[in-house]
Amino acid sequence: MARLLSIFVLLVFVLHVASESTGEVVEQIDGEEFTEELLFRPLPDRKVLSHFHFESRVPPTNSYGHHHRLFPKAIYQLVHKYRIREMELSFTQGRWNYESWGGFDPVSSSNAKPPGVELWAVFDVSPDQVDASWKNLTHTLSGLFCASINFLESSTTYSAPDWSFQPLSSNLRYGSLPREAVCTENLTPWLKLLPCRDKSGLSSLMDRPSIYRGFYHSQRLHLTSGEFDPMASDHGIALEQTLTVVLQPDALETRGRKLQPNWSMSSLFGKTVDGKCALAKSSNVYVQLEGSLVHNMKGKGDEGLGSISNFEFSVSPDRIMKEVNSFHREHSSILYGFSIKDHHNSKPFDLGFKWNLPVTWSCVKAPLRVSRFLMGSGNERGAIALSLQSTEWSQSLPKVDHNEEKCRLKVDVFQVVPWYIKVYYHTAKVYVDGVPQSFGDAIEKLSVSPSEDKVSPGVMEMSLKLPCDLKSASLTLEFDKGFLHIDEYPPDANQGFDIPSAIISYPDFQTCMQYKQDNASIKSPMVSKMQEKRKILSYTEVLLVPLTTPDFSMPYNVITITCTVFALYFGSLMNALRRRVGEEERLLKEKDKKSGKLPLLFSKLSAKLRGKPWDPPSSSSSSSSKFISSKVVLKIVLIAAIAFGWQYYSG
Repeated sequence: MARLLSIFVLLVFVLHVASESTGEVVEQIDGEEFTEELLFRPLPDRKVLSHFHFESRVPPTNSYGHHHRLFPKAIYQLVHKYRIREMELSFTQGRWNYESWGGFDPVSSSNAKPPGVELWAVFDVSPDQVDASWKNLTHTLSGLFCASINFLESSTTYSAPDWSFQPLSSNLRYGSLPREAVCTENLTPWLKLLPCRDKSGLSSLMDRPSIYRGFYHSQRLHLTSGEFDPMASDHGIALEQTLTVVLQPDALETRGRKLQPNWSMSSLFGKTVDGKCALAKSSNVYVQLEGSLVHNMKGKGDEGLGSISNFEFSVSPDRIMKEVNSFHREHSSILYGFSIKDHHNSKPFDLGFKWNLPVTWSCVKAPLRVSRFLMGSGNERGAIALSLQSTEWSQSLPKVDHNEEKCRLKVDVFQVVPWYIKVYYHTAKVYVDGVPQSFGDAIEKLSVSPSEDKVSPGVMEMSLKLPCDLKSASLTLEFDKGFLHIDEYPPDANQGFDIPSAIISYPDFQTCMQYKQDNASIKSPMVSKMQEKRKILSYTEVLLVPLTTPDFSMPYNVITITCTVFALYFGSLMNALRRRVGEEERLLKEKDKKSGKLPLLFSKLSAKLRGKPWDPPSSSSSSSSKFISSKVVLKIVLIAAIAFGWQYYSG
């Protein structure tokens, strides 16, 4: 008995220790990992960038199996059913402001997306099965995220880039829906992929009204898989979920000077964090100050990083990281880290940022400022113009092609045009500082896939070779507007038709931020992503092209009059078919009874005088008798008139 009691006490102790332990131990045993992070960045135009970063990882199926505890089952099934090697899906509302919010840093290059929906995927299937896998994938994602992604199944809406998405394989498909509306129906399924959803952890800050009143928000899902690559079989599947929001805090004016607005997590989102997600391996919050901002503030230098007098935090940072090998050596960005693992319901985490002195700065922009617009008028012809203008940072950018006599700046352009916009690619013209350039001098590489009516869109991949000291450059393409069948017009055809955003990249420039971490044991997936070298990408505006639309009132009038005629015809026909003869006779009898009481009285009186029984006349006999009596009366009157006339004229 004592032995059983000791075993029972030992079992209770083990269970108690296991219940109090965090999920990190379980994750180390299972091999799955989930991390949550949040990055704040003050912006020069008095706004605040909030960037949520969630990452889920699972070991390879060969060594781990098919059952998971943290990784979403829907994504795992998606990868194996369609053999996906890499995929990215984004839902965006608003347009990223490259002038005020930056275009050279990793956050803007990865999370500045075009309006609407953008999807691209790489499949590990044979080339003849890529299109079928893409169509099935779009239908699955459409049901998973409650969106119209299934519209991308049509061959007129997606394309197969040749070299714009290198080093990815040729089994890549790209599509976008510029007019797709983004709402909470898309955010809720996205949150359901998280282990704690929006019930605890950093995801509990995602207040719907706060997010959707922002100037820009983009939810992104990036998936990489090594399940089908023998060289990367030990990587498993990694799911990266990001939500980028630009919010406007309440402004503050002091003594006629407008300071940068103070902000806190509760003022931005209306909520505080009650603790980390129980299933998260790490949960951290970061505040990033750009290099130009640090340069314009007091207290420069490593020894003054934590005591800059221009601002102060409501919570002391746990660690401070300074950027090394910065693009601008004289001023590097600073990253302040906060851990929320020790916070709970009675001690919530509410990070606040307060400005003490006014400060102005500017963000690091992309090498060129890109914009796109339409030229021409009318509903027959037009032209697409792409404008490239140098920025103040372009003069200090590292030069390329040093072996050549003249420095050259390479710019890659990827443009997809719907089939009803018939672009004439031979009309491409390049101007540098207003001077026309020859085709060979300005265009290094060109790949064109002309559109086919109602089959495929037009795709242009162009690599421009421009002088490094240019002030402005432009590219123009002429096009004709096609005609659509009446069934192909959308409900709001008079609003116009959208041309998706063009993608501009600079292959000779790569962006990354290398931070020196004091504690090497603390690993941040978001900081690791920022330290990876990646191409600088920019998206242009979405163009709205008006097309010739038919008079939709004519079909309406024809349909209306046709329906009216058919209604009258079928109404009369149904009335005739459903009428009953017995009911008609009963109605006639009732009518005779009401209108023919005097004749019946006379007939009864005559029958009584003759001593014969009275027989009520039928409707037919009464009608015939009426007809005969009227005939007799007419004859009598006619004979009397003839006799009177004969006597009058003969007399």
